[in-house]
Amino acid sequence: MTDFSYRWRDPVTDDEMSDLVRSHGGQPVPGWWNGIRRHSLGWVTARDTAGTLIGFVNVAWDGGDHAFLLDTKTRGSYQRRGIATAVVSLAVTHARAAGCEWLHVDFVPELRSFYFGACGFRPTEAGLIRLTGPGS
Repeated sequence: MTDFSYRWRDPVTDDEMSDLVRSHGGQPVPGWWNGIRRHSLGWVTARDTAGTLIGFVNVAWDGGDHAFLLDTKTRGSYQRRGIATAVVSLAVTHARAAGCEWLHVDFVPELRSFYFGACGFRPTEAGLIRLTGPGS
């Protein structure tokens, strides 16, 4: 069984993030991570034994009681091994340790069982306004 390391605020380069986004099926935006990192309470990384970034979640916050999970990703070839559940769990631990009272997440319907089942989030009423694109 392969061992993975999980770390809070582990240094991550923009190139590593772009590679992870591509492996996850997304289209990376160069400079994205370098631009948003300063708005984060922290982030969790997962790396394989070679040091390759295989999992990630960002924890943004309001500077007070509320933290927000963003950009949970697992490298495509490593999915379904509990990595995303582990990075979210460590994010919860650190958001709590920072004094946050609430941790929010939003997601597409296909991820409902992951966040509500594996990660322990509870459904709640929320509101959303799309600010760009169709329907804005």
